[in-house]
Amino acid sequence: MRIAVTSQNFKSVTGHAGRAHRFIVFEAQGVEPAREVDRLDLDETITIHGFDPRAAHPLDRMDVLITAGAGAGLIRRLAARGVLVVATDESDPVRAVEAYLSGHMKLATGGCSYGEAEHSCTCQD
Repeated sequence: MRIAVTSQNFKSVTGHAGRAHRFIVFEAQGVEPAREVDRLDLDETITIHGFDPRAAHPLDRMDVLITAGAGAGLIRRLAARGVLVVATDESDPVRAVEAYLSGHMKLATGGCSYGEAEHSCTCQD
């Protein structure tokens, strides 16, 4: 399983996933702990926000995207690509991935909405 975490500074989980261009990529297999396998530092023109849904995107290779916040539109766009979006209040990327894998994810409570509700912030994801 490949898990991307939005991290504009490569240190903490950041939000506004639709406009993010930096991601830490983890791989998890079986009972082994997840390990960092890559860092994506995409050109700002290739953020998923507004990206052509017919074109291949580096996030297409992910199974899960963990972020501090994402709008409903982004969640739908990535779901169409086979990527599950999970929002969290956890700031440490490694702990966020571990929490997701163990089923103990600390879900986000503020910032962007991430369910079927209307998008509640001004990021325009």
